[in-house]
Amino acid sequence: MYVCGLRISESTSLQVSQINRQEHTLNIIGKGNKERIVPIPEAMLKQLRQVWKTHRHECHLFLNKSASNHVVPNLLYKCFKDALRKAELSTSLTPHCLRHCFATRLVENGVDISIVQHLMGHSSIKSTVIYTHLTAHTRTQVKKILDNLMN
Repeated sequence: MYVCGLRISESTSLQVSQINRQEHTLNIIGKGNKERIVPIPEAMLKQLRQVWKTHRHECHLFLNKSASNHVVPNLLYKCFKDALRKAELSTSLTPHCLRHCFATRLVENGVDISIVQHLMGHSSIKSTVIYTHLTAHTRTQVKKILDNLMN
């Protein structure tokens, strides 16, 4: 979810056919049946392949207990909360926070906001600009620019 900025429902229902190994991309059908293509790092592609090798299901990547369908979002949510408790992190965090972190890191690393909009699957740029908030990294960068301008 973090690596590709996916929603919980997009993650749980991920199908093998949505993975393009040659292009290193995921073809995501998101909210409102909107389609977007997101890059996937090689390391994550390898991990997804290992998951698939455990069951070799022709359609779904993440299976439910009976291996008849994809895992449900509620199960992933529960696993996420369990991991937070084990790591002694705030249980007020949600899986959707991973999506926000994905977008924030892209913005912090200079990715154009319109590209972030596309990767997030936002119809309106207004939904994306929230990620331009002043993070510690951004404040430091702005301070350096202002210091240079004033010298």
